[in-house]
Amino acid sequence: MLIDDFMPRYDFSETHDIKIRARAADVFRALNETDMNDSWIIRTLFFLRGLPTGKLTLRDMQKMRFETLGESENKEILLGLAGRFWTVMGSLKKVDSNNFREFKEIGFAKAVCNFSLVESNGETSLTTETRIKCFGEKSHRRFGFYWTFIQPFSGLTRLEMLKLIKRKAEKSY
Repeated sequence: MLIDDFMPRYDFSETHDIKIRARAADVFRALNETDMNDSWIIRTLFFLRGLPTGKLTLRDMQKMRFETLGESENKEILLGLAGRFWTVMGSLKKVDSNNFREFKEIGFAKAVCNFSLVESNGETSLTTETRIKCFGEKSHRRFGFYWTFIQPFSGLTRLEMLKLIKRKAEKSY
């Protein structure tokens, strides 16, 4: 999987999944087309964090400096980000598929978030996994403290994303 290639070792992670009664191709299309801000929960959480609250598909997440690191059609999409996530502005760094693996700046962290699909018996399992790697003891400690508070909301956001994608895939295709 792309996530293993870009971040095989990490300090923090979370995983969520959902079963969808649709083919992987239809789920992949819904994954790319779903407006995440159709959820009032996501819209509210993004607003509180100072993130965009207009139309927001996975492709639009580049507005928030998430970069598409890789994609395997109907199987996986991988997004990446680097910065000091525990600060108000995030101190985001410019990363892309060419420099993400090498980014190891002390005092910062990097994160990957994937959406992977596995089709079996007429349904698709859609899984999202987030991994974070911190660089330096101080950033590990600070992110760990931040994660204690933000992780439940991060998880809620991911679960809402999966529900929106499921609804679109099962209804539209």
